Amino acid sequence: MRRRTFLGSAFGAAAAPGARAAARRPNVIIVLTDDQGYGDLSCHGNPALKTPNLDRLYAESVRLTDYHVAPMCTPTRSQLMTGCDALRNCAMNVSSGRTLLRTDMPTMADVFAASGYSTGLFGKWHLGDSYPYRPQDRGFQESVWFPSSHIGSCSDYWNNDYYGDTYRRHGRLQRYEGYCTDVFFNEAMEWMGKRHAAGEPFFACIPTNTPHGPLFVPESYRQPYAKLPPALASFFGMIANIDENMGRLEKMLVETGMKENTILIFQSDNGGTAGVRFYNAGLRAGKVTLWDGGHRTPFFLRWPAGGIRHGRDIEELTEVQDLLPTLIDLCGLKRPAGADFDGVSLAGLLRGERERLEDRMLVVQFSRMNVGRPQWGDAAVLWRKWRLVSGTELYDVASDPAQARNVIREHPDVAARMRKHSDQWWREVEPRLDSFLPTHIGAEAEDPVLVSPTEWADSFLDQSTQVRAGVRRNGLWHLQVEHAGGYEFALSRWPRELGLPMRAPAPPHQGECGQYAAGAALPIARAELRIAGRAMESPVGPGDREAVFKIQLGEGRTTMQTFFYDEQGRELCGAYYVYARRLS
Repeated sequence: MRRRTFLGSAFGAAAAPGARAAARRPNVIIVLTDDQGYGDLSCHGNPALKTPNLDRLYAESVRLTDYHVAPMCTPTRSQLMTGCDALRNCAMNVSSGRTLLRTDMPTMADVFAASGYSTGLFGKWHLGDSYPYRPQDRGFQESVWFPSSHIGSCSDYWNNDYYGDTYRRHGRLQRYEGYCTDVFFNEAMEWMGKRHAAGEPFFACIPTNTPHGPLFVPESYRQPYAKLPPALASFFGMIANIDENMGRLEKMLVETGMKENTILIFQSDNGGTAGVRFYNAGLRAGKVTLWDGGHRTPFFLRWPAGGIRHGRDIEELTEVQDLLPTLIDLCGLKRPAGADFDGVSLAGLLRGERERLEDRMLVVQFSRMNVGRPQWGDAAVLWRKWRLVSGTELYDVASDPAQARNVIREHPDVAARMRKHSDQWWREVEPRLDSFLPTHIGAEAEDPVLVSPTEWADSFLDQSTQVRAGVRRNGLWHLQVEHAGGYEFALSRWPRELGLPMRAPAPPHQGECGQYAAGAALPIARAELRIAGRAMESPVGPGDREAVFKIQLGEGRTTMQTFFYDEQGRELCGAYYVYARRLS
């Protein structure tokens, strides 16, 4: 059993022995798409979708063909950033109070910054919306991003609809013209150009929100697929736009002379969604499932100046946790002191210095939206050609890539060995699964702060569609009070930028690329705040936009829950929006 210690600001003096950096340190770009499955590329055989720029990158890259992530986005992102399993780093769910990344673990951005790189993130973060979990708190010196799981989440700027949206930059809201993916690539390329002109090596992460739903895309991208079902046409249109932006990125790298000494990585964050039934490259199922269709994704890496021979496949079993230790070796970065990654360096494989990794078993597990706390056995165990799913299904993916035939009765010894590994792994991670990370209030770095139902402990509500519908749900927040003193809590049914009374319905929204339905009225007559063992109530009138409470709090950890009631005293839901502000 391994003990893992992470010192967030401590880094070793040198990279691992044998690391070879180029004469000039390479730039690194990671493009991470959202919900694009293994079959959602024409280079992977999709018969309808056209991705010429990604196909070109495929041809110029080394490809990991047995590469695995988590079946949902937050755990994949947390594993990418830390090199550690999601159940260790705590960011294991897309909501339900389990999206926050441990602050004692250095991120990939921290590691690059400690070695003198400029760092930037442009797009989806999904590892915490407020201090100290934001990109700018976790090593990214530049960031343009939006909160929570997708554009249109409950904590996102109201009515963001993929076009002309308001995003976050330097702790402030800023409106950007154009389609979301175009904006994120534009901002990234402008920033990269400035870093290159200044002679600074950079690490740029471009995690697109597309092709995640809602499936909003300009008609010009959807039209070539108009004969397909509407949702699929929109989904493919979003990928076509990603591909176009990859072409623009390539043009910029060539014209600036950056292509040769830039490590360019493309991958997606989990299995597919809208495209799975149309074409899934022979895999079974998609996102949120434990079969390979849920967690096997594309992975292309190109570095012309790095001596990495292109146009070849590596069939070894690999995972997203491998990427951080790999980049430490490839770029000659300082290794974090005390780091004990779950991933391993693939540098030797990529350079062709070795053909095989040591024999390894991997565990794919995450926290499900409607359950919250991970359950023992709800995992996939990967070993060589074998897949043990939920402890009861065994597949030989070498002969049965579609995982259609359960062979557990024929190979009980294989299943027993894999089960034993999973059980030992579970014993290591299980003790801290109920240690929720807190939302911080009263910090100088961010005050006031929106306390979002995304962080309700084991209660799923993170979509503005749920808010619009008035979903009858509630949950408990874990808080960290940064400073003792007076605090104000403003409870509301609608976000402040909407400016509506709590009892009012919200109007529908028609955007450039999509639309949102009207929001339902809720008959809110009374609000209640329970915090630090105390309870406070306030009547809510027809014109009231917020119910405001003031209370003295001591420094440290506490919990909070809110309630809305109707005239008969029946509970409706918790407050979807709570604005917490330090008074002194």
